[in-house]
Amino acid sequence: MALTESVKNELSRVEVFTTAQRKAEISAMLRFSGGLHVISRRIVIEAELDHAHTARRLRAGLGEVFGHGCEIIVVSGNGLKRGSRYVVRVVRDGDALARQTGLLDGRGRPVRGLPAVVVNGSVDDAVAAWRGAFLAHGSLTEPGRSCSLEVTCPGSEAALALVGAARRMDILAKAREVRNADRVVIRDAESIAKLLTAMGAHKTLEVWEERRQRREHRASANRLANFDDANLRRSAQAAVAAGARVERALEILGEDVPEHLAYAGKLRLQHKQASLDELGRLAEPAMTKDAIAGRIRRLLAMADKLAEDKGIPGTEAHVTDEMLDS
Repeated sequence: MALTESVKNELSRVEVFTTAQRKAEISAMLRFSGGLHVISRRIVIEAELDHAHTARRLRAGLGEVFGHGCEIIVVSGNGLKRGSRYVVRVVRDGDALARQTGLLDGRGRPVRGLPAVVVNGSVDDAVAAWRGAFLAHGSLTEPGRSCSLEVTCPGSEAALALVGAARRMDILAKAREVRNADRVVIRDAESIAKLLTAMGAHKTLEVWEERRQRREHRASANRLANFDDANLRRSAQAAVAAGARVERALEILGEDVPEHLAYAGKLRLQHKQASLDELGRLAEPAMTKDAIAGRIRRLLAMADKLAEDKGIPGTEAHVTDEMLDS
């Protein structure tokens, strides 16, 4: 089950015990899922939802809290909107219901944000409004490189009102316009978890957290693997370049090279991609990493000094760009 559907499935079954919170949820659900329509000079309220149990929850709330009956019309999906849609329609006394739910103000004008009673209500009312807004038009993405919880809003005023409701819960949400649609977005993982908990989506939160942690662990493992690979490549490149310099050093010094330095140099040439640690273990008798490195360093320094005295190319002359980029 997709996370968005899972959240809506869970939220549509949350029990709300106070009338104020039920009113806040229903008002937000109506505001974010449709609106007011004038048909034959009568106000008709329609809410288009994508979840069957949410539609039934709204119908029950309208009847139990506000005393209005309604019908649910099932609209089959098409090329633009996949999946069935559920239109909850109130035709009779739509004007009275619009005033009761705060969709119309005291002067009969449409409210563009959230009803004043919700905006000025308690934190629990703000939570209920968020639940209604999410059930109407919310989505939760799979945790990946980034995670987000979004609600598509009917206008900028409604988006700002929802941001304000989140702020009352100490949750940072941002209103933005995306592809000509106003949205409220929460990207911080801790804030998403806090909101899901507050709204009542506890089971979905557990699944979401598990997937987020699994992806974070996988990403961390990939970063470490890439880091190790990069270190190995750099070590191999350095070993190949050192081999080229040693080869040139032995040419420059000829028979004048001290035996212990020549031994270290020849060991490097025999094992061009081995690390200094590995070279030390291959030596007879075995040497430490610092001992083998010191001998090779003295070999190169002696050869470079002699090359400078003779006016000939030093050990760096045999190091090519291909060796460093391989």
